Amino acid sequence: MNDAPTRVLVTGAAGRIGRATLELLAEQGVAAHALDQRDPGDLPADLVVEGDACDPRAVREALAGVDAVIHLAAIATPLDDPPETVFSVNTRSTYTVLELAGAAGIRRVSIASSIAMYGISFAAKPVSPAYVPIDEDLPRQAEDPYALSKQVDELTATMMARRYGMGVVALRLPFVGGAAGRLSKYAEEFAREPEQGASSLWAYLETRDAARAFVLGLSVPGPGMRAVLVAAPNTMVPQQTEDLLRRFHPGAEVRRPLPGRAAPVDTSAAARLLGFRPGYLLL
Repeated sequence: MNDAPTRVLVTGAAGRIGRATLELLAEQGVAAHALDQRDPGDLPADLVVEGDACDPRAVREALAGVDAVIHLAAIATPLDDPPETVFSVNTRSTYTVLELAGAAGIRRVSIASSIAMYGISFAAKPVSPAYVPIDEDLPRQAEDPYALSKQVDELTATMMARRYGMGVVALRLPFVGGAAGRLSKYAEEFAREPEQGASSLWAYLETRDAARAFVLGLSVPGPGMRAVLVAAPNTMVPQQTEDLLRRFHPGAEVRRPLPGRAAPVDTSAAARLLGFRPGYLLL
C-alpha cells in the first residue's frame, strides 16, 4: 500500500510531538483527527476527541474515517508515576489503539518507542551500552517500567502486524524538544554537567524532525513491524564524543570512530527505510 494517507489519527495530540505532527500534516494538506485526554482548544485537526487512549470508546470515535495512525500517547517517564501505572498505561494504550485500528482495516501506523527501551536512560545505577554507536540490535538491560513498556509496545506492534497484515514503524526516540525551548535548556545543563546526559548518550532530536519521521513512517510499504533509531547526527553538548565515552562509558566497545560531536547512535536504518535525515541541529 503505497498511496499517501488521506486522514490520520494522532494520539497524544496535545503533546510536544503530537502538536508538531498535526501542524506538519496540515502543511501537507492531510486531514487529521486528534485524541488526547484534554482538548486545549487550538489543535489543527478536523476532529478532536477528548479521551484516553486506553479507552476503546474514545479510540473508536477517533478512528472513524481515518486510514493511518500515529500513536504517541504515553507516560513519557517512569519518574513521576507509580511503576505499575507507567507500565500498564503505556502497554494498554498501545494494545488498544493498534487492535482497534487493525480491526477497522487500518494498515499503516507509526508508534513512539524510545532509546530508553535499552534500559540505559532510567536505570537506578549507571549502565553503559555494550557498544557504540548503538543500533537496533543493542542488548537490552531494562530494569525500569518505562523501558519494559516500550519493549512490550514493540512486541505488541509485531503481533498486530502479523494479526492484521499491518505495517508498523516504531521510532526509537532520543531526548526530544524544541530548539528554542526544552532542548536548549537541557543542552546548556548537560554542557555544564555532562554526567547528567550520560544516560541518554547526549543524543537528541528536534521536535519538528520527530514529527517528520513519524509522518514518513506512514509511507513504508508492506506489512510487518520495523523498529529504527532516530537522532540528530551530533550530540547536544560541545565536548568531544569520544572523550565523553571514555569518561562516562569506559566499558562500551567503540566499534567505529565518532569524531567531534558525532552522536553515538547509528541511524542508518532510518535513513534507508524512511529516507529520514534530521534538518534541525543544535550548535
